[in-house]
Amino acid sequence: MNKTYHTAVVVIPPDTVWEPIQQIRQQYDRHYRRWMPHITLLYPFRPRNVWPNVLDDLRRACRSIQPFEVELSRLALFRHRSSCTLWLAPSPRESLVDLQTALWQAVPDCDDTRRHGGGFVPHLSVGQQAGTKPADTLVDELQDRWSAVFFSVREVHLIWRDDPPDDVFRIGETLCLGTPDS
Repeated sequence: MNKTYHTAVVVIPPDTVWEPIQQIRQQYDRHYRRWMPHITLLYPFRPRNVWPNVLDDLRRACRSIQPFEVELSRLALFRHRSSCTLWLAPSPRESLVDLQTALWQAVPDCDDTRRHGGGFVPHLSVGQQAGTKPADTLVDELQDRWSAVFFSVREVHLIWRDDPPDDVFRIGETLCLGTPDS
């Protein structure tokens, strides 16, 4: 099936907890303008015009997962060749892994986020830094100032963007977790 980098399935924290996340992102994240704060579940994803073909399966997957609480209290790094990605580590990790697995099983070809050495690693990216030593220093400095953020995951969002210059991601669909009474 077709996939595109113009769409994704994500968890978006409520905007009531965005301020400390956005303070870091505005300074260190080159993708600040394009993406809202988010935890990527499926990316790349299906083109928007075929979403109707997968929405029922994704809704079923979401109903199989009960809402859960997330804490963002620790910063971490993904190390690349000459740079690092800074990210907040959501806890409990397992709840997001279970959610991502349920969604991936509905669209098994959308497995890019699972292909890394350790499989799917839930994270909320907050920036990039050249060099591992400067990145280690930056994470330590940010961690010293960071206060944990808590929020409920009650839904996932299918987001989309156009080509530049109108390439800011927008919510296209919202899918609720659990049953209507959860």
